[in-house]
Amino acid sequence: MVGRARRIMLWGAFSVLVLVASGLLLADHLTPPSTGAPSYALPLAADHTALDRELAPLLARNPGKTGALTLIDGIDAFAARAMSARQAGRSLDLQYYIWHDDLTGRLLAREAWTAAERGVRVRLLLDDINSGGKDTALLVLDGHPNIEVRLYNPFRNRSGIARLLEMLQRGFSLNHRMHNKAWIADGRVAIVGGRNVGLEYFSASKSSNFHDLDLLLFGPEVAQASAIFDAFWNSEAVVPLSDLGGLGMDDIRAVLEAIGDEARTPAAQRYLQRVESSPTVRAYLDDALAPHWSGRIRVISDPPVKRPGDDSSGWLVEHVDASLRSAQRAALLVSPYFVPGEDTSAVLTGLAADGAHVGVITNSLAANDVVAVHGGYAKYRKRLLAGGVHLYELRPEAAGDGGTDTAADRPRSGPMGSSSGASLHTKAFLVDETRGFIGSYNLDPRSAWLNTEMGVFFDDPGLAADLRAEYLHLAGPAISWKVGLDADGDLAWLDAAGPEPRLLQSEPEASRWRRLQALVFRHLPLESQL
Repeated sequence: MVGRARRIMLWGAFSVLVLVASGLLLADHLTPPSTGAPSYALPLAADHTALDRELAPLLARNPGKTGALTLIDGIDAFAARAMSARQAGRSLDLQYYIWHDDLTGRLLAREAWTAAERGVRVRLLLDDINSGGKDTALLVLDGHPNIEVRLYNPFRNRSGIARLLEMLQRGFSLNHRMHNKAWIADGRVAIVGGRNVGLEYFSASKSSNFHDLDLLLFGPEVAQASAIFDAFWNSEAVVPLSDLGGLGMDDIRAVLEAIGDEARTPAAQRYLQRVESSPTVRAYLDDALAPHWSGRIRVISDPPVKRPGDDSSGWLVEHVDASLRSAQRAALLVSPYFVPGEDTSAVLTGLAADGAHVGVITNSLAANDVVAVHGGYAKYRKRLLAGGVHLYELRPEAAGDGGTDTAADRPRSGPMGSSSGASLHTKAFLVDETRGFIGSYNLDPRSAWLNTEMGVFFDDPGLAADLRAEYLHLAGPAISWKVGLDADGDLAWLDAAGPEPRLLQSEPEASRWRRLQALVFRHLPLESQL
C-alpha cells in the first residue's frame, strides 16, 4: 500500500514537472496569439461631444495645463466614471486589472452599453487572471457592434480543470499581469489611480471597503493616457475575447435582461441615490468644482510587456526610485502591499539618516487581504523602525460607508484573502512639499518587475496638499496603529483611539491562525513574487 502511494506521488510529481517543462519549452506556441486589428484613440474635435463643449472654456483659460481632481471617496469615484460615460459622445477606453461581476460592475457595464447604443466606440481591456467565469457577460458586451473586449495575457482554456492545468503549464508566463487602471472618455477625461471596478472600491460593500485614491484628469495629459491605452490594446500580449470563445442566443438574451434590469433593483436604487446626493456630484452640477491646474502633471506607464533582462530604464520602478531618492525634507508613502526589500529599505533609512521625515502607511496583518504579502513586509519592520522610519498600520475596523453586497461578494478568508472590515488600497507617495505620485504601483517586487503599472507624477502644491491631508487622515489614531520598538527592541503597536492610549505587544486583532500564516510566509523564498 505504501509502495503504491509512493508510485502515485512520484508519477504525479513527474507529470507536473513535464507539464511545467513543456510550458517553458513551448511558451510561444502555448500563448494565444495577438490577432486583433490595430485601432487607436479617435481624434479630438472642438465641439463634437458634450465633453468637448464643457471642457473647451476651461482649457482655453488654462492653455497647456492639465486639470486634476483627487477622488478619495468611493461614491465620488463611481460618479466620475458613470457621469463621464453618460456625457461621452465619441469613445470610451477602459483598462482594468479587476472588473467584478457585482452591482457596481454591472452598473458601469450598463453605462458602457448605453453609450455604445448612442454610437460611442467602447474598447474594454481587462487582465485575464480575474476574468475566469465571466466570459458570457463579456462576450455579450463584445457582441455589440460598437464594443470590443480584449484580454491581457489570456488563458487558452476558459474554465474548469483545463484552465487550472494551463496555469501549471504556463505558470511562468502567466505570472506577468496588467495591473493598470484607466477610464478615458472621449479622449478628454481620464481617471487614473488605484481603483479597480467592484463594490469594495466604490464604498458599496457592507462587509469590506477599501481606502483608495484616483485622479480625474482633463487637458493635454489625457492624450498620454490614451497613448498608453493604445500601446496596450495593440500589443502582442493582448487578444480579442471573440477569438477565445463564443455564445448562444439564450446566453445573450439572459445577460441583456440582467443588464437592463440591474439599475431598477432596490439595491441599485439605494446606491444610485447615494451617488446623486454626493457633495462632489452636486458641486459638479452647480459648476462649482475647483480642479488643480498644472503644467507639471505626467501620466507614466510600464511597457505592455516586461521581460527579465529587458532594459528597465523607462519602467515605472525607475521613476519611483528616482523620485524617492530625491527627497530632502520628507517622504510620505502609502502602499497597501509594502514589501520594501533590501534596496528600498536602504533608501528609506538613508533618507531618515540624512534628516528627512520618512513615513509609511500600510495594512496591518488584520486588515491585509493578502497574508503572504504581510509576511514579506514583516521581516523589514524592525530595520525600518531602527533606521528612523515612521510606520503606521491600518486598523481593520476603519471601514468606509456600508452598501449593498451579498455573501458572494465578500472577500475570501485565508492565505490570499481576509474577512476584515476595511483594507488599504491607496498607492501614493509625497516627496517634500510639492512632488508626488498616485497610481497602481505598490512598493513591492511584483509591481517593480512582474506586473505592468501606471500612474500620475505631479509637482503641484494643490495636489500635494490634497495628498498630504489624506496621508495625515490615514495615519490618524482612528484609522491606524503607530508601530514602534519598545525598550527591549521588540515591536509594539500604539492604540491611541480610545480615551486611554494602549501599547499592544502582538499583531493587533489578528487571529493566531493569521499570525502563523504570516510567520510561515515570512520564511518562504517568495519575496520576488509578492
